[in-house]
Amino acid sequence: MLDATLCTQLHDRGFAHICGVDEAGRGPLCGPVVAAAVILPDGWIPEGLNDSKKLTERKREKLYDEIIGGALAWGIAEASVEEIDSLNILEATLLAMRRAIAMLDPAPDFALIDGNIDRDFPIPARAVIGGDAQIPAIAAASILAKVTRDRMCIALDAAYPEYGIAKHKGYGTKAHMDALRTFGPTPIHRKQFIRFLDREEKR
Repeated sequence: MLDATLCTQLHDRGFAHICGVDEAGRGPLCGPVVAAAVILPDGWIPEGLNDSKKLTERKREKLYDEIIGGALAWGIAEASVEEIDSLNILEATLLAMRRAIAMLDPAPDFALIDGNIDRDFPIPARAVIGGDAQIPAIAAASILAKVTRDRMCIALDAAYPEYGIAKHKGYGTKAHMDALRTFGPTPIHRKQFIRFLDREEKR
């Protein structure tokens, strides 16, 4: 259940602009990782707001528009496949999160990060495990990130129709891995995530 208590406590401590931050796409075999940061107006929680994973695609799309229109500030950023391969997925995710925070205007003075890692952010930050189901601003960020990445996957599917990306969103389903074995990897596939192909070749 969403609860604004933590944000209220931070406001009482003097923080004026508290952003929620979340990502989409850490687990898939292909495509960028996307992060979003959102500052919601005090007391405003869009009806039906929740962790993006608990919502239908139609509901996410509706809330996406409401958040874009009603948020005090929002930012959506990504880290590329090349950055994921060179940095690793965790560092690339944190990079995308920092980029999203940097886009906010007004600038935030505190960040609530979904997950358990809150290091190397340019402002005070706190990690909240399961924050996308607890903190309204993180839930809003989860929706922006998820909808944005899903739209990217539809575009990638048009470019690489053999892999079924629009359906599985890049995750390692049997159909996706079978396509990789048949057609081989593309430039959008994360080398760190498809090492099983090398292992299979060496057998």
